[in-house]
Amino acid sequence: MVAALFSSTSGQGQSGDRLVSKVAGAAIAALFKKSEKAEANIRAEPVAKLLQGSIDGFDFIGKGMLMYNGLRIEVMELYLQAVSIDFGAVFAGQVKLRQPTQASMRVVLSQSDLTTSFNTPFVVEKLQRLKYQDESLRFQNTEISFGADKSIRLKSEIFVGNSTEPVNIDITAQLQVEERRKIQFVSVTYGGDEQAADLGKAIIDHVNNLLDLDKFALEGTQLRVDRCRVQNSELVFYGWAGIEQFPKGRR
Repeated sequence: MVAALFSSTSGQGQSGDRLVSKVAGAAIAALFKKSEKAEANIRAEPVAKLLQGSIDGFDFIGKGMLMYNGLRIEVMELYLQAVSIDFGAVFAGQVKLRQPTQASMRVVLSQSDLTTSFNTPFVVEKLQRLKYQDESLRFQNTEISFGADKSIRLKSEIFVGNSTEPVNIDITAQLQVEERRKIQFVSVTYGGDEQAADLGKAIIDHVNNLLDLDKFALEGTQLRVDRCRVQNSELVFYGWAGIEQFPKGRR
């Protein structure tokens, strides 16, 4: 089989990189519950160098990727330069790195994805860890929208303690990247009455503490963001991923 993959004929000679591309794409897709698109493209010239696990470049493009925690990513792009893999593991459907590598990264989150994410049990549970005036909080109908000035607006109905009437918070802010790993709400304005504004400030402090990428990275990976921008009803992150070992999907 190996001999056939790396035959000198052009038709057969391209089979090796197609095989590795297919396995790599499937391995990344396995990290997600569902994907509309998950395609990898391996570059190796000559292709026979794959026998030694040597790859010139690796590109991955995914769309509509639903994570197991309910969060959704509209687009994820990864671009790697030279990387070394254990070629033998490919035949077992696995991607194993021989040495750590880095990938440039572009991630797109849509406005609707962010609204859905803030209403998932995964995020709601983290939000409700906050205590306000020693009372527990219950969040519902959280909505995220983008303004023409690139701002992000967060609205939510929050029940404090045993109250049957919600406090309606209405927060508008800009996003800022700090230390390449913290996504922060800054230049914040608060709508509503005094109680809504006071509760909103407590929530923003809590959310800013949660948005540390080191808390969300998969095992064996490290994420860093160089910049983020709001454009066309989408939130776009640019940065890189440090990968010590290829993450494993659920079985």
